Amino acid sequence: MADANYLIWAGLAAAMVGLSKGGLPTVGMLSVPILSLFMSPVKAVVMLLPIYIISDLVGLWLYRKNFSAINLKILIPAGAGGVLVGWITASLVSDTAVKMMIGLLGVGFVLNAWRKRHAEQAPKPASWRQGLLWGSLSGFTSFISHAGGPPFQVYLLPQKLPKLVFAGTSTLFFAFINLAKLWPYHTLQPYGSNELMGALVLIPFALAGTVAGAYLTRKIADDWFFKWVQVGLLAISVKLIVDAVCA
Repeated sequence: MADANYLIWAGLAAAMVGLSKGGLPTVGMLSVPILSLFMSPVKAVVMLLPIYIISDLVGLWLYRKNFSAINLKILIPAGAGGVLVGWITASLVSDTAVKMMIGLLGVGFVLNAWRKRHAEQAPKPASWRQGLLWGSLSGFTSFISHAGGPPFQVYLLPQKLPKLVFAGTSTLFFAFINLAKLWPYHTLQPYGSNELMGALVLIPFALAGTVAGAYLTRKIADDWFFKWVQVGLLAISVKLIVDAVCA
């Protein structure tokens, strides 16, 4: 019964990862909290990385023609730097402080966007200065707890990219970030046979979620897609704040 209960909830966590890789941002950030019901958050983060990488492969194929090249040129080096900083400072940085910081940034961004929703806002161009800042922060927080979505969205949402380009850029960026995390994670907590077998049984859930996410992304109207992105960003940001306060 315990194994069945674990499979249900861990399968749900893997499906959430797949949905995010299929183009539904922020959904994947629910995966670590769900899996933390059955194991330590640190172990959950490490165990889910192979699921992220396998889902990335499907997402890369689905969005191979839809992405912003200029943003990836800015974000990928910045994200790699953020992963490096996360690895070096892993024993020094408090998860609680990171959650609080990212949560406050996410809430502030969404509330500001909603405050200006009736004013006509011209799309902002890609920016090296902004991209290096938010890309680095995204890589860092992704390393700490797979929570790189809010900084990434704070940077990219104001550009008002087409829906599929937004989703594809997110998929490609985090595919690179997840590969960059593989060796550092292994040095901090080596993968054992139990972790790998536990991840293996979750692969079908993740693949199904990825395909479903891509289908829903294409079906949802652009206006509603970005509204749901903002709602999801707000919900996840509030949860991060609550987790930090309750820690």
